[in-house]
Amino acid sequence: MKPFTRLESRVVPLPVRNVDTDQIIPARFLKTTTKEGLDRQLFHDWRYDEAGHPRPDFILNQPRARGAEILLAGDNFGCGSSREHAPWALTQFGFRAVISTSFADIFRQNALKNSLLPITVPEQVHERLFAWVEKDPEIRLTVELREQRLILPDGVAVEFPIDPFAKQCLLDGVDELGYILKRLPQIEAFEAARPAPINTLR
Repeated sequence: MKPFTRLESRVVPLPVRNVDTDQIIPARFLKTTTKEGLDRQLFHDWRYDEAGHPRPDFILNQPRARGAEILLAGDNFGCGSSREHAPWALTQFGFRAVISTSFADIFRQNALKNSLLPITVPEQVHERLFAWVEKDPEIRLTVELREQRLILPDGVAVEFPIDPFAKQCLLDGVDELGYILKRLPQIEAFEAARPAPINTLR
């Protein structure tokens, strides 16, 4: 996993409320146990027609989406089932952050565990962001994770909340297991310093 410290990127707008995980990645694609190729299934039923051809009017099929690492989503993003494939598909496409006014709790936790930063902003900021992107698709936002700040196009900084442990994992570029393994020398030193257990069985 790549450490997340500072991100500056163009924005992909998806002004749809209540996007659930079955829309992010349909259930028929959940048989895989690898992340590889899930970028092609992201928003599949919105992205392709019945013959499998890309719909030119869908935002991910437009040139402006290429290389963008921030998704600007509608309210209540990631509701529905608990599938971890949803953040997998988003990160495989190249997204590193999603901005919304609210996220489903399970999606938020799955996202944080997979190096995808869910950023919650107030409603008025959310509306301004969509207006900015509609006016100028080339605008760029800056995310400063260490300071927990989203820098808007006018230079205003908006703070966002994040769980301290999840934040540290993102900064280090590790998942929960990686966090423990990085501290293996300290764990082993602690275990070595412990007194031997007393055998009470005779």
